[in-house]
Amino acid sequence: MEPNISFVASLIGDAARASMLTALMGGKALTATELAIEAGITSQTASSHLSKLVDGQLLIVRKQGRHKYFQLKGSDIAQLLEMLLNVTSKITHSKTVTGPSDPRLRQARVCYDHLAGELSVALFNSLVKNAWIEDNGINDSEARLTSTGKACFTELGVDFNILNTSKRPVCKACLDWSERRSHLAGALGQWILNDLFNKGWASKDLDSRAVHFTPAGLKLFAKKYDIPLLLPTHSH
Repeated sequence: MEPNISFVASLIGDAARASMLTALMGGKALTATELAIEAGITSQTASSHLSKLVDGQLLIVRKQGRHKYFQLKGSDIAQLLEMLLNVTSKITHSKTVTGPSDPRLRQARVCYDHLAGELSVALFNSLVKNAWIEDNGINDSEARLTSTGKACFTELGVDFNILNTSKRPVCKACLDWSERRSHLAGALGQWILNDLFNKGWASKDLDSRAVHFTPAGLKLFAKKYDIPLLLPTHSH
């Protein structure tokens, strides 16, 4: 049987469902009530939409006690949504500013399980410049980790025996929605984001996908990955 593209497109194509899916790109599980608020619809309408998204295998349901939480089924769904955001921005009016209007989201945000935004693009550029990774310049392609990069990341604490057991690529170059340049995804991109949070250098906003760096954390992040240009942090 041929893949049914129209089925997936129809699920994403509804405005309310698209809003709920975008809200889940932060990787955080949300309730039906929270997603209804995001989409500006009633809880009853949201439940109907969410059932379709679960049946269509775009979302999964996680139950904890009496509560049900919804999440994107996987990183491939998040990557599809990010690509659609890019395509949508390209075909809108040329005077439209690409990416989110919130400067915090433009600077740094969570894209499902990895860092996106200005700082993530600066990180990717530095990794390429220092020959830790190689990128062939094709958007959404698998970037290659070099022997130098593997040695340096191992020194930073990356266990590649664990990373290599994942079905996903270790490195992946993704086109950033706001910057229109590559940022790092894949298992290594996930490790870097988790490392930032574990070290207390940055934290995720409770009410959005924005990642807020502490002044000290931003300096340490730039030093660790040899990022020459420090972008200003934005206050809450």
